[in-house]
Amino acid sequence: MRKVVIAGNWKMHKTQADASAFVQQLMPQLEGVPDERELVLCAPFTTLGLLVDKLQGSRVQVGAQNIHWEREGAYTGEISGPMLKEVGVRYVVVGHSERRQYFGETDETVNARLKAAQINGLTPILCVGETKQQRDANETESVIVNQIKQALVDINQFNLVIAYEPIWAIGTGDTCAAADANDVIGKIRSLLDNQEVSIQYGGSVKPENVDEIMAQSEIDGALVGGASLMPDSFARLANYRA
Repeated sequence: MRKVVIAGNWKMHKTQADASAFVQQLMPQLEGVPDERELVLCAPFTTLGLLVDKLQGSRVQVGAQNIHWEREGAYTGEISGPMLKEVGVRYVVVGHSERRQYFGETDETVNARLKAAQINGLTPILCVGETKQQRDANETESVIVNQIKQALVDINQFNLVIAYEPIWAIGTGDTCAAADANDVIGKIRSLLDNQEVSIQYGGSVKPENVDEIMAQSEIDGALVGGASLMPDSFARLANYRA
């Protein structure tokens, strides 16, 4: 059975004090969230330990935003799987468009990071998506197919979440139509050996549109940026009504 995963991606936001205040305000608002919904906060490295401690025993899991493919080495500024596992992280975002755009991430390095996550017992959230230029050129399907095929070489599809994030919709307020997102996610699912992989939609998801998005037959959750930064907003996403 496909699991619903609602994940917040804080990106480069929140100090430890901010994270602590967020959790304190968030938790009372999650009491009515159905048990079958997995909730995840993907936070900056400096807040991971604090979040794991504060959320221990709760229904909210903690995720990181990146992982290196090596266990250790001369990789200044990177973080390894054993480091994340020791802290208590359960999830890790891999291949986000911002990593691809600003930090040279490729399909090959995405594949290596996915393997590292799984080797260390973490569940990767693989991000795929097309640019506005590619969408306008009717290349969405070919781009997504290529990203999926290259990323998933020798990857265990039974420990995996995929997030379809059209790059042109991330942080722009220009959300992909729910039906269109559903179609793309259906295409992604058709490429998988495991049909039960949870596939999220990401790209300007917010309280105003989450109900429509989550009502789609192929969409199993959301990877949310800006709307995950306020506890009331993230709580509303977790409490979506589809």
